Amino acid sequence: MENLVNDKIPFNRIFPMLEARLEELGAPLPSVSIIAAEDNDPYRILTSTIISLRTRDAVTLAASRRLFASFPDMASLAAADTEAIEEAIKPAGFYRRKALQLKEIATIIESRYGGRVPDDEEALKSLPGVGIKTASLVLNLSYGIDAICVDCHVHQIANRLGWVSTSSPEETERELRKILPRQYWIPINEMLVRYGQHICLPLSPLCSSCPMEGECPKKGVGSCR
Repeated sequence: MENLVNDKIPFNRIFPMLEARLEELGAPLPSVSIIAAEDNDPYRILTSTIISLRTRDAVTLAASRRLFASFPDMASLAAADTEAIEEAIKPAGFYRRKALQLKEIATIIESRYGGRVPDDEEALKSLPGVGIKTASLVLNLSYGIDAICVDCHVHQIANRLGWVSTSSPEETERELRKILPRQYWIPINEMLVRYGQHICLPLSPLCSSCPMEGECPKKGVGSCR
């Protein structure tokens, strides 16, 4: 393998290496990606992303499917009782707060956008509970619009690899916009989420199982396996 360039592994090498390793492991897709693969309905992607925050993938997937079975579209969600939404999505993390947000989001989208989830970052971020991460994922998976979705995995791995030196996901998103080739803006989230769940773990990452083990600068890594 070629040496590091400016202490960074080139993007056009790392993405194929990570993808190949994930395929070897049979690492499953994140819950929202699974939902998008089944039906990239913006309603489903937005609501499942809200549910996914602070919630494990398996719980998110089950809760989202219960929600869709009871409330298949934005209009039915806007008309629903908050208690019924709670019942559908529990035990997702903070399910009571999320039920209120989902009801408010649906009501706003019905009244302001004619029931269509907006394809604009600022419009999405104006909705209750929707930050840059959720807005970017909706733009990516629903509309194929280039946006960098940075969660805790993307933030941590981008720092470990030396691509950025940042203290928050929001700052990481801004810095990645400056250096990440646009062709990787959409796939980076799904790939690094899977990698962070199965190899580059938050604590004691499995570096011996990583194809970049000899090149990664491992910035901020304490113990590893």
